[in-house]
Amino acid sequence: MACVSARKPRKNLATKYVVERDGAYWIAGSRVSLDSVVYAYRAGRAPEDIVRSFPALTLEYVYAAIAFYLARQTEIDRYLDRRKAEYEAQRKAARLASPTLHSKLARARRQITSRS
Repeated sequence: MACVSARKPRKNLATKYVVERDGAYWIAGSRVSLDSVVYAYRAGRAPEDIVRSFPALTLEYVYAAIAFYLARQTEIDRYLDRRKAEYEAQRKAARLASPTLHSKLARARRQITSRS
């Protein structure tokens, strides 16, 4: 009977396929964030479909990014929660800084959607 043990994630997977830069995770050699791949994966999209959405990536890199996420799921989920909170704080600050602009944008958005 085979024994399955919990092992630490391999370091080389991170450095070859996923890199940390400026406080964020990126797919190595691209401008595609790990966030984008993980959100697509969580939404149930197949790796082949993810590659079609991000032509800069190969299937190998998408699978590696998913493996990286699964090996560090708790850590990456916390990172994604933190990034989402930062985004929402910046969005709120931008709305407070330029309420007239955001009011005009909302009005234009409503007009466009009412025409459809």
